[in-house]
Amino acid sequence: MESRPQQDILELTSGASTLRLAPWAGARLVSWHVGGEPVIRWPDNANWDQPARVRGGNPLLFPFLGRHFVDGQIGRWRDAQGVVRELPTHGFARDLPFTAQFDADGLGVSMTLVDSAATRSGYPFAFRFEAAYRLIDERTLDVVLTATNTGDAPLPCYAGHHFYFELPHAQRAQSTLDLPPTQRRHQLPDGSISAPEPGEPQYRLDDARIQDRFHVLEPSPPASPVRFVAPSLKHAVTIDLDRPGSLAWYAVTTWTEAADSDFYCIEPWLGLPDAIHNGLGLRWLAPGATETAALRLHVEALR
Repeated sequence: MESRPQQDILELTSGASTLRLAPWAGARLVSWHVGGEPVIRWPDNANWDQPARVRGGNPLLFPFLGRHFVDGQIGRWRDAQGVVRELPTHGFARDLPFTAQFDADGLGVSMTLVDSAATRSGYPFAFRFEAAYRLIDERTLDVVLTATNTGDAPLPCYAGHHFYFELPHAQRAQSTLDLPPTQRRHQLPDGSISAPEPGEPQYRLDDARIQDRFHVLEPSPPASPVRFVAPSLKHAVTIDLDRPGSLAWYAVTTWTEAADSDFYCIEPWLGLPDAIHNGLGLRWLAPGATETAALRLHVEALR
């Protein structure tokens, strides 16, 4: 049984599509249902006392994503002056409350996080980070991440998504992921990134080669969208990463937790883990600068 949320859940509805969001829980997209069926899942046994740890929805990854290391220790990073600071894996955004504002027509919501005492010890920069979700129609969802440097020093960041797509574990072998041209990489135990190897245009989701792997987009933006096909669920999800005015997405990460997990994560990222040290996708925003990273999800019914 799902525990009671600590605060209200926002809902956006367009025809047969319903989006649930929790601004107070890291601006979490909780779930997305189309025609009453889950596309983005939320587990029935979710612990709302620790929503950032729930395996579901879409945790937002900011200001860094993945694991970062200093001297073999996870969760630490070193700045240009040699100062070492603590910052959680995937950053702090998913742990903090955002403010929220609905679009005038009720089909979208923008959620905003600004720097505070809770962020400055591990990340001493002034910023505004916004996540905007908008239902274009009952099968199409636009998502835009916007980072603004509100301070007077260059701002290092590399953000990303962590979409938990519904997929019964027994159906992985019948489900596929189509990708544009990529190079496949992964993170080694010491935090370094493996040498690239050629990616393939399609994988089955029971393929061990894509567990916890980064599919680096080449070229970026990609020439074609990412496509997740789940015949058992009678739908396919297209992820369009080439949106007008958007930064170029760096990679798409694939991951699931266990052999019996009823989800598969397909995660567009602006960089790779430990980019603050290895530079792979690291963004530097000048004072006053704003950058946006946009994508579009479309759910297609399969016969």
